[in-house]
Amino acid sequence: MKVAITSEGKTPDAALDPRFGRCKYFLIFDSESGDFESLENSNAQSSGGAGVRAGQMMVSKGVSVVLTGSVGPNASNVLQSAGIKVYTGISGVVSEALRRFRAGEIREISA
Repeated sequence: MKVAITSEGKTPDAALDPRFGRCKYFLIFDSESGDFESLENSNAQSSGGAGVRAGQMMVSKGVSVVLTGSVGPNASNVLQSAGIKVYTGISGVVSEALRRFRAGEIREISA
């Protein structure tokens, strides 16, 4: 399973970016290999549609779960229609957010 976490930096010790569509980076954790992939969010500076394009990027990367502070309705529709589970209201450090997710301490949004 691949878990994407919005991040302000390129490493797991970076702060979680509270924005989905306009986050600086996505850190994608692969639970099978235990590896992180750092992806710069090329949509962050878009004048519009950043969330939708970021959602499409997650679909193309085979992500199953997104951890973030907040996600807009259009991006949420893209993610949920692709079967990607979205968890919001998350803050702190990327590695800690991943630990909390794996421990079942974070709840998925329903709509």
